[in-house]
Amino acid sequence: MRLFCTKLRFNSRSFSTSPIKMATKSVLILGSGPRIGEAVSEKFAAEGYKVAIVSRKGTNSVNEKGYLSLSADFANTDPSILASIFDKVKSEFSAAPSVIIYNAGSITPPPDAESALSIPSARVTNDLNVNVVTPFIAAQEAIKGWETLPAESKKIFIYTGNICNVAVLPVPMLLNGGMGKAATAYWLGVADGAYTAKGYRFIYADQR
Repeated sequence: MRLFCTKLRFNSRSFSTSPIKMATKSVLILGSGPRIGEAVSEKFAAEGYKVAIVSRKGTNSVNEKGYLSLSADFANTDPSILASIFDKVKSEFSAAPSVIIYNAGSITPPPDAESALSIPSARVTNDLNVNVVTPFIAAQEAIKGWETLPAESKKIFIYTGNICNVAVLPVPMLLNGGMGKAATAYWLGVADGAYTAKGYRFIYADQR
């Protein structure tokens, strides 16, 4: 499995000598918190991207920084929820987002610190929904949007990961999170190879 760092540069350029009307550059950040989410938003805004951020506390309006702020519960795996998010971004920016960053995550510490497997199954399901299923649905929606963008637009799906896809850490608190990171790293690797011909990238970004 290849690992990629989050320090990526995105520059739009035309591959034709004739004038081409470029689609609006936009990034959709799913799971925008005060640390990674905020820093990434500012980075892309500085690069000239329109920015849409999604969190449970989203306002469903344009915020003071000019970002489109939307709300969503990432534990809810109803596909129509993310479909609606992507539709709102496309409507606001007149183009589907070319860059999607999945930064949401969920972990549940075991109630019995001495027993890693004491986590209730309902919480395992909840955390896997946030860490695996919802980003999978987001990737499906990303592809639908990319199919409407010009060929020269960079099309990238980035998932915020960590070491848990390549190392098993004997830390009970990380169990649900580690399962999610490992599972998602696998399908991202498959997708990255499968869509090479179309120029779609699926990246597991190690945040260390």
